[in-house]
Amino acid sequence: MTEKRIVEQRGLWFEEFEPGVVYRHRPGRTITEADNVLFTTLTMNTQALHLDAAFAEALPPFNARLVNSMFTLSTLVGLSVAQLTQGTIVGNLGFSDIAFPKPVFHGDTLYAESEVIDKRESKSRPGEGIVTFAHTGRNQHGEIVATASRKTMVRKKPQEDQ
Repeated sequence: MTEKRIVEQRGLWFEEFEPGVVYRHRPGRTITEADNVLFTTLTMNTQALHLDAAFAEALPPFNARLVNSMFTLSTLVGLSVAQLTQGTIVGNLGFSDIAFPKPVFHGDTLYAESEVIDKRESKSRPGEGIVTFAHTGRNQHGEIVATASRKTMVRKKPQEDQ
């Protein structure tokens, strides 16, 4: 009897990233009222635009509660993990160019894509490299609701796996 081949889900090693490649992350994530209220209260954000329906409904231009933008950013990055960095990331080095061009509302579905913008070997940490991603979040209508640039430290492929 032959041994079964085993495939374990993981992110990509440093060597597998190619600048210019765009990864579409699926499935998307439908954002609920419970998600928004839990995240907002866990993070001590008492902004009434997230928590108080009567307050938010009285304020133009949206007249509705908005999903906490930090939850949107966290979900945007989270949607990329299984495909890009699960088990291969050392850590995030920083975020920049974060923007929220349109609001996210309860019931919206967030879809994410990530483009590899740059990569280079670490000068101080052999066995690791730095990968820069441009993350884009779109709602169910294809409208861009969030963008961010993220630098990550990623492991190189272990010698025993080569």
